[in-house]
Amino acid sequence: MEKINDSELKLFVDSVRNYFKVVTRHEPQITSAFLATGEIESHGFSGLVSFSGSYRGHVMVSMPAALLRELLLLQHETDLSEANMLDAVGEIANTLAGNARKSLALGTDLNITVPVKFQGNSELKQRVRKLPYMITLRWNHQPAIVCIDLERSA
Repeated sequence: MEKINDSELKLFVDSVRNYFKVVTRHEPQITSAFLATGEIESHGFSGLVSFSGSYRGHVMVSMPAALLRELLLLQHETDLSEANMLDAVGEIANTLAGNARKSLALGTDLNITVPVKFQGNSELKQRVRKLPYMITLRWNHQPAIVCIDLERSA
């Protein structure tokens, strides 16, 4: 197994920027991109998409309720329930993973799962391996993280 490289990681950073630019018309502020060495904390609502085939691992998005409510309202959604916020964060994770899949696959076998959605931090700790790449961002004063725990298959 081989970790993803800088250009592959940049695909995710660009995908995050593009997602917010399309949905909100404002790019997020990418505050950092780094290799996590400690415990990963979530922001309350998380969506996780798994990769198999030429890449294996996960892409996880975690956002606080306030950010998800703002994104839902921008999309003219009036249902701001926890269930709908979970659906929204799962859809964001799915969109980011799908965008990356288009660039990473390039004729290879690469599959992604439907998103798994959860609240809190316990399931995140069980699924993410040591040393994932983290992208932290802020949009409209709200924090969020994207965790890229991928490696190329042999």
